[in-house]
Amino acid sequence: MSIDGIRVGAASRQRRCTALLAAGVLLPLPVLAGCSSSSSEEAAPRQAVVPQDVASAARGQLRGGGTVRWAIDAVPVTLNTFQSDADAASDRIAGAVLPALFTLDERGRPKRNPDYLDSADVTEREPQQVVVYKLKRAAKWSDGRALGAEDFAAQWKALSGRNRAYWTARNAGYERIRKIEQGHSPQEVRVTFAKPYTDWRSLFTPLYPKAVMGTPGAFNDGARKTLKATAGPFALKDVDGTKGRGKVTLVRNTRWWGERTKLDSVVFKAVARDRRAAALSAGELDVADIDRSTVEKIQAAARPKSGNRSEKGGDARQAAHHGESLAGALRSAHAGPTEALRAWARAHGTPRERDAERARRAAAARAGNLRGYTVRKSLEPAYTQLALNGASGPLADERVRRAVARAINRQAIADAVLKPLALPAQPLGSHLLMAGQQGYQDNSAALGSQDTEAAQALLSSAGWRREGGADLPKAGGKAEDRRNGDDTAEERDEKKKQAREEHGEKKDEKKGEKRDGEKKAPEKRDEEKQAKKDREKRDEEKREGARKDDGEKRDGEKRDGEKKGSAKEVGPGGSRAGSADVHAVRKDGKPLVLRFVLPTGTGAEPLRTVGDRISAMLEGIGVRTEIVKVKDDSYFKDHIAAGDYDLALWSWPASAYPATDARPIFAKPQPAADGSLIVEQNYTRVGTDHIDQLFDQAVSELDGAASRSLVRRADARIWAVAGSLPLYQRPQLVAARSNLANVGAYGFATPRYQDIGFRK
Repeated sequence: MSIDGIRVGAASRQRRCTALLAAGVLLPLPVLAGCSSSSSEEAAPRQAVVPQDVASAARGQLRGGGTVRWAIDAVPVTLNTFQSDADAASDRIAGAVLPALFTLDERGRPKRNPDYLDSADVTEREPQQVVVYKLKRAAKWSDGRALGAEDFAAQWKALSGRNRAYWTARNAGYERIRKIEQGHSPQEVRVTFAKPYTDWRSLFTPLYPKAVMGTPGAFNDGARKTLKATAGPFALKDVDGTKGRGKVTLVRNTRWWGERTKLDSVVFKAVARDRRAAALSAGELDVADIDRSTVEKIQAAARPKSGNRSEKGGDARQAAHHGESLAGALRSAHAGPTEALRAWARAHGTPRERDAERARRAAAARAGNLRGYTVRKSLEPAYTQLALNGASGPLADERVRRAVARAINRQAIADAVLKPLALPAQPLGSHLLMAGQQGYQDNSAALGSQDTEAAQALLSSAGWRREGGADLPKAGGKAEDRRNGDDTAEERDEKKKQAREEHGEKKDEKKGEKRDGEKKAPEKRDEEKQAKKDREKRDEEKREGARKDDGEKRDGEKRDGEKKGSAKEVGPGGSRAGSADVHAVRKDGKPLVLRFVLPTGTGAEPLRTVGDRISAMLEGIGVRTEIVKVKDDSYFKDHIAAGDYDLALWSWPASAYPATDARPIFAKPQPAADGSLIVEQNYTRVGTDHIDQLFDQAVSELDGAASRSLVRRADARIWAVAGSLPLYQRPQLVAARSNLANVGAYGFATPRYQDIGFRK
């Protein structure tokens, strides 16, 4: 597929790394942290793991039965997770109804799933890698057939990439397999690899029956709305794609050989993100991913209300009053219909009073429903990044990218996003692993910490300077003050001087009034106004003189609604251009302006807030931003994937298998025969041969520690080329019924659906 000459080719096949919505010229590299192959994982500083928050409870504490209504964004268009249009709901459903040979613990480590496997081991490394899986004898598909080698072989052939008739989204790892055969028993599966593969545990999860994988027709169309066979704790009952009220219903699998599910059923209901607060208030959901505003509503409902006693007393008094009025109405009924109607109105209140009472009772009911939920929170296995498009323009120069990256105070951004949620606010130090994951190491030193002077020096070396040799504002000076929302030192001195002048002028005015008592009051007021205007004009001219851009004339008038150091809107499309008071750097007479593309949807408000902060930080080094707001549905396809941006914000999911899953995100773009560029998923278009080589070595290294060391070295190089700046790990916020256990903010961990249930 080609988008404006950029081919997102067949190599872009890792749907596991689809971006979340929410999606150069080299210098000598600095000494890179974590680049020594002798560095050990023990030497890397450990970072505390944010635990999952799932209201853990032993199975004996849960009652049997019940249904959980679980919010999803939309009914999935396919139940085949290996197709390009599969989504998070596809994965969620597959996790409950299909075999997962390896699951993840809360640190993102793959663990053998004892419900399906008695063992799985690398039994040979030379001359070829061989993995032997021993399946549980009781493991059977819902049609009664045992899981076996024929299912493994069908999935391998479908996903190997050799048969283009299969419309697959990814085949990483499967293309390395040479053959699959049955071992010494029907429960033993022997997989031989043509090339060594460190991430072999990622394969065959989920595992589909051969009825789905056996032919291109079955693969492409046979598992979009139904599954011919399942083998999980739950079974698929129904898929209702009705617009506005779609749902997917799962019921207990009566053929399940493992521990019996506590729930009778799980209903995944399609509820848009902006409707979840209302759905929770109405009691229509039991589990839902939520945003910060909904968290605040649930927390507010849980707080005890002051004055409840008096409010109840007021209700009682009002009821008594209505009773007396009603009795009076009955006594006066003989007075005629008009008087009776008036008495009835007094008894029941005016229409406005009745509407207000109904609204009050409805609000109380909604708050009562919200009090039945608890907010579960952790850190999601995903991170938000600032992407710098290095394909062309100023950011094609690595020095400019590094300057932009080093101007950003990542700690301040992490604080703003995570601290209000009482989550640890620490900037992420890796593109490839999350804090607490095995092998995690902060490699950001390869780029360098936030440093305004260093950023200015990098811009200067790339030819971006203030004309006339004027220096950019220094760290801790005017730009730093402005980023913190404070007046600059120069402006503070100016204000003090102005206050002294005003104080002296007021004294002079009083003396003048005594000497010239014949002046009329209106004339004195006019003179005072004119004097004030003159002072304001002088002060504004002084400030403009300090801010003006290499002599360029400014109008000197303060614009309505414009903040110092903020971007202003221009153009019909919601664009925002850098404000006039930026100390812009120039090259060949042109200012350095970067197009910062952001989505407009209500769910993207946190991204826009972060974008505003970044724009203010960049002004401190003389870089202007033109903020362009685009619709959510076109943000990724028409702008990010097409390369139509300079700066952008989006999130990438983390992976337990970074050597496999992260490679297409950071692979060096390659020219195609038709002149287009194959970018895979590297939408920043920044990469090097060395990074590719490190990934290739890591994925082929069967020693786990050695492979993780190579991944860390690749990450350090990614930091150094500055195509992507990780900002923070995303918060994971889930509303769950307070009496519901073993569900919530899972973090990295794989849900164990059979253990979800209501407390006794």
